[in-house]
Amino acid sequence: MDIRKTKLEDLDQVIAIIDIARGLMRASGNTIQWTNGYPSREYIQTTIDIGENYVCIEDDAIVATFCFSLESDPNYTIIEDGEWLNEEPYGVVHRLASNGQVKGVAARCFQWCFEQCHNIRVDTHETNIPMQKVLTRLGYIRCGIIYVGDGTPRVAFQKIDS
Repeated sequence: MDIRKTKLEDLDQVIAIIDIARGLMRASGNTIQWTNGYPSREYIQTTIDIGENYVCIEDDAIVATFCFSLESDPNYTIIEDGEWLNEEPYGVVHRLASNGQVKGVAARCFQWCFEQCHNIRVDTHETNIPMQKVLTRLGYIRCGIIYVGDGTPRVAFQKIDS
């Protein structure tokens, strides 16, 4: 699997993958994450424009997408029910979505991000049990609870080079 920055011409495929992932979340019992049109086409286009959106390619097809940034996330300033493993500069992974067709895609995307920066933070909804299991299996540590822009809580994870 290869990973590259998302191109504007990939946008329709990326949106289709996000829609598939939203359906997979609903099927697994996660009915409250990615609602009300989030993430929107415009939002994804913005992350493409600033160079923070990526796609995972398998057999010349886009099978997953995610946002990766080396900028601090303001939602991570305050953490409750725990603490971050460190306060060093970190990378952030957001909105990982796959088409559900290729095994190991999430692991490959997270591995790629960790290769870029050996201090990664990520958050997910408490009902996104499949993502929490993936993160734990990949060595991410549950650090506490953060709150996103709309005030809803997310389970925060971090992985550092040890």
